Amino acid sequence: MRSALFDQQNQERQTEERWALQSSKMLRCRLVPGAPEIVAAQGAMVAYQGNMDFSYQGSGGGMKMLKKFATGEGGNLMKVRGQGEVFLAREAQDIFLITLEGEALTLNSASMLAYDDSLRSDIRSLGGAGLMSGGLFNYFLEGHGTIAVTSDGPPMLLDCSQQPTFVDPQAAICWSPNLSPSLKNDFKMGSLIGRGSGESFQLGFHGPGFVVVQPSEGRQNQKMLG
Repeated sequence: MRSALFDQQNQERQTEERWALQSSKMLRCRLVPGAPEIVAAQGAMVAYQGNMDFSYQGSGGGMKMLKKFATGEGGNLMKVRGQGEVFLAREAQDIFLITLEGEALTLNSASMLAYDDSLRSDIRSLGGAGLMSGGLFNYFLEGHGTIAVTSDGPPMLLDCSQQPTFVDPQAAICWSPNLSPSLKNDFKMGSLIGRGSGESFQLGFHGPGFVVVQPSEGRQNQKMLG
């Protein structure tokens, strides 16, 4: 049997690493006994090998549960445990690995693919940014471990320290934890006709730090609009 489908570049890449990219769009996570579990977005699993268990990640109690109930943010998570390899992907989007070594990071939940359960996690408010801006809460991760994020196209890193930076909420992937984005409303009545120019709501960042954006408003968002 002959086909380019069976080329070496398409075969599973054997590695002992816990987190490894099979390609720019496929992530391979290796789990062994005694290692931390993995928290992943529900629906991200495309294949696995070995003995794996997938379970719903509970919302927790108190304010954390209230935040998730109010917005749906963080509710679609699953814990992955066992021994073997699990392969994760999201609509053929590009995947990037971020290693935290005691630092912290804030993420848009739509861009979060998976992370080490050893990381401390929380769901934090965007302050004045409400549901119209794409969600009231986002993930805050801190500690030692790895995070996998997705980008719908090549991402861009913006420096927010020199001047105010404004980002479409659906385009934001992640940003420095010390930055507290504010909501900016450019809505004008005339934009109701023909959708106008520009976006009505942006997240404003200003201070020492960065924000990473994707060249897209997100495929799920496009589906809802279209």
